Amino acid sequence: MSTTPPVLAAELAQAWADIQRYHPELPDLAAPESLIGESSSACGHELSFERLLHEAVHGIAAARGVRDTSRAGRYHNRRFLAIAEELGLDHPEEPHPSSGFSLVILTPEAKRRYRPTTERLQRALKAHTAATATDSARSFRGPAARHGSSGGGVRVKAVCDCGRNVRVVPSVLAQAPIMCGGCGKPFRIPEVVGAGVS
Repeated sequence: MSTTPPVLAAELAQAWADIQRYHPELPDLAAPESLIGESSSACGHELSFERLLHEAVHGIAAARGVRDTSRAGRYHNRRFLAIAEELGLDHPEEPHPSSGFSLVILTPEAKRRYRPTTERLQRALKAHTAATATDSARSFRGPAARHGSSGGGVRVKAVCDCGRNVRVVPSVLAQAPIMCGGCGKPFRIPEVVGAGVS
């Protein structure tokens, strides 16, 4: 039996809840599926528990009203690092010139604390990777193919029928719908009309 993105999203939500047990001010994760296909050079390329904890740092920073990045979110500053340390992440080197303290790692204490969570999430990620590795060149990739995104972190505007919009990596939206909390309908990438010039 293969793991599907909704199952992985549920595992991500559970891992997030595990972090919230130690850090109650961490806001709820609104759309765990948004983390599945997105990659960002500033935050690390692959989904892992460290990456999830990294995102939790941003969540706590937002809840506290702390500006933890600059340069359009690429440079992670010392305020980011201070919150990262609270969550059990460390950055043993000098800051990177363009991404700052973004590439954080779990401390030994955090590894012990979160071992069951990490192992459970790793199994889910492994199953998800095995299930999605069977895609062929003939597989339908959804809006990502139409809009020229390789899933490399370039976000486009997705809208729902009630007029709300979000910025999303097209490949993430292609994997599973992201539902609007206002009207309950899925966000979609609108077709570009009149893009050609005569």
